[in-house]
Amino acid sequence: MAGVAILLLAAGASSRMRGADKLMQELGGRPLVAFQAARAIGTGAPVVVTLPAGPHPRLAALEGLRVQTLAVPDAAEGMAASIRAGVGALPAGVRGVMILPADMPEITGDDMAAMLNAWEAGEILRGAAEDGTPGHPVIFPVDLFEELAGLSGDAGAREVLVRHRARLRLFPLPARHALTDLDTPEAWEHWLAHRM
Repeated sequence: MAGVAILLLAAGASSRMRGADKLMQELGGRPLVAFQAARAIGTGAPVVVTLPAGPHPRLAALEGLRVQTLAVPDAAEGMAASIRAGVGALPAGVRGVMILPADMPEITGDDMAAMLNAWEAGEILRGAAEDGTPGHPVIFPVDLFEELAGLSGDAGAREVLVRHRARLRLFPLPARHALTDLDTPEAWEHWLAHRM
């Protein structure tokens, strides 16, 4: 686990929520962005959270939490802008980065810790569903930071994963933890209604 930082991507526009902000939806008595940040902090790893530029409710929601917040002025470009900014702001000396979209409420602190403990330097470790379907989070080693810092568009780090697939190892997480993201009000309602 030592030497890996967690990059929580929370700069997106929630465009499919029709005016609501998915990262401000309440979970466990606090907004999702803060709930996930607290889970990440619980692993003991340094945590960087990318956010929309300017004053924003998500920034206020993180107040008091031991995270480094980072405004992403070009967040509208897509996930790559957050990854570029976040990788550029990681603490000196880290050997890897776990990249996790903040809108995945089933990724638990135990999931993150298990992956951090299982990661081996030099490999790409990607969370997967129990059936082997690849998902999130993904841990990248330090030698790929330059490529991550050169990404563009909204495909995230997909091109880096493809280019270095020989170094990729899947890490099964419980059920569909690695896949569940909630982008619409209906998805939220359905998920909340069927949560254990």
